[in-house]
Amino acid sequence: MILVDTGPLIALIDKGQGDTHVKCVQTYKTLTGSMLTTWPCFTEAMYFLSELRGWSAQAILWEFINRKALYLHAANEAECQRMKVLMEKYQDIPMDLADASLVAVAESQKIKRIFTLDSDFYVYRLYDKDAFEVIPG
Repeated sequence: MILVDTGPLIALIDKGQGDTHVKCVQTYKTLTGSMLTTWPCFTEAMYFLSELRGWSAQAILWEFINRKALYLHAANEAECQRMKVLMEKYQDIPMDLADASLVAVAESQKIKRIFTLDSDFYVYRLYDKDAFEVIPG
């Protein structure tokens, strides 16, 4: 299982992202196992896909769910509390809710690999010490 951030979800679908689209599609083809994202990331991706390409792009993202290539994680109470702590800790970056949700889930599910285009994941630490394995690197 690999965590996936908003950026790759958009870039996988929107060919208008140019080289980023190509890079994300190539990376996706090399992944083993399924992708896991959070509701905040899924919501962001749906919003931006709607703005960029409309319902047809959103429908493609839903197909990732239907094919079980992408799973949605619903945060529990402990993860929500951890998100608040993380956002406060990284307020100088700043960390948004989507990023905090990914870090909290990574910790609770013991997942170190993340498919992201966001360089902030080179700064964020799991359990305040361990680095993510960022893909593509």
